[in-house]
Amino acid sequence: MRHAMRNARVAALARDSRLMAMAQEVLGRAALPFRATLFDKSPASNWFVVWHQDTALPLCERREVPGWGPWSIKDDVHYAHAPASALEQVLALRLHLDDSIAENGPLRVLPGTHSLGVLSDEALHDLSRQIVAVDCTVPRGGILAMRPLVVHSSSKSRSNLPRRVLHMEYAASLVFDQGLTLEVV
Repeated sequence: MRHAMRNARVAALARDSRLMAMAQEVLGRAALPFRATLFDKSPASNWFVVWHQDTALPLCERREVPGWGPWSIKDDVHYAHAPASALEQVLALRLHLDDSIAENGPLRVLPGTHSLGVLSDEALHDLSRQIVAVDCTVPRGGILAMRPLVVHSSSKSRSNLPRRVLHMEYAASLVFDQGLTLEVV
């Protein structure tokens, strides 16, 4: 479920003092949540995600600013691929609503890749063959923190157990280059 911050209960959870403290420890005292997505992988809804980085950010308006783009619209929200300088100011906190185990398609990461900037598809592919991937298994109720630039993927679930994760994103500031402002979704 995309744009889960529009749900009042999700927005309140993202602003919980414990989660805010985690985000602020990494991003600074001005950090705020701006986006939440519910991932619900189950036998009825099962998918594979290729190696990628999370580079698109939701913005209040489309304005041509060097380093931002290409642009798209998802559910009536403007998105632009952001430069590394903006993405380095973002942190995701992933609240696991179910156990994430090796069999139910957990998040997989290539350690250390968050420091390499925005990568091309070819570079992503090369890194996936050079770096040993780590499965991020997390118990129900656990929280995993990740940067959007870390190269990550997930396999299809091979289990009947669900894997629901509330992926909440925080930014050091809601305003970026030349006044580009994050849309809270």
